[in-house]
Amino acid sequence: MADKLARLLRENATDAERILWAELRAFKRGGMHFRRQAPFGRYIVDFVCHSRRLVVELDGSQHGAAGAVEYDEQRTAYLNSRGYRVIRFGNWEIFQELPRVVDAIARIAALPPPEALRASTSPQGGGEK
Repeated sequence: MADKLARLLRENATDAERILWAELRAFKRGGMHFRRQAPFGRYIVDFVCHSRRLVVELDGSQHGAAGAVEYDEQRTAYLNSRGYRVIRFGNWEIFQELPRVVDAIARIAALPPPEALRASTSPQGGGEK
């Protein structure tokens, strides 16, 4: 079920997601491999680089809606508990400040995960629903 939803999200990517995906694909040359709209436990993350334990999320206008902030905080806590660092950018940043966004992702991806974030749990959440 999550795989089908992830595929649907990939097929219907936003303009911001398509633009950032084109940039993240180039990171392969640096030894980083990002996946997009990837199932991760009970969530689907916008972009993930498992080797760097990094999740990149793009936030559109819906992230300011009632309940969205709390949902994003719970999601980030879940991903952090699995040993992943989460960074968020607004869609507007992709359109207006793409070089800065790409540079920030590259700099953060080069850092080792903080000890507090390291985990041996699989990204699939050990069967957690």
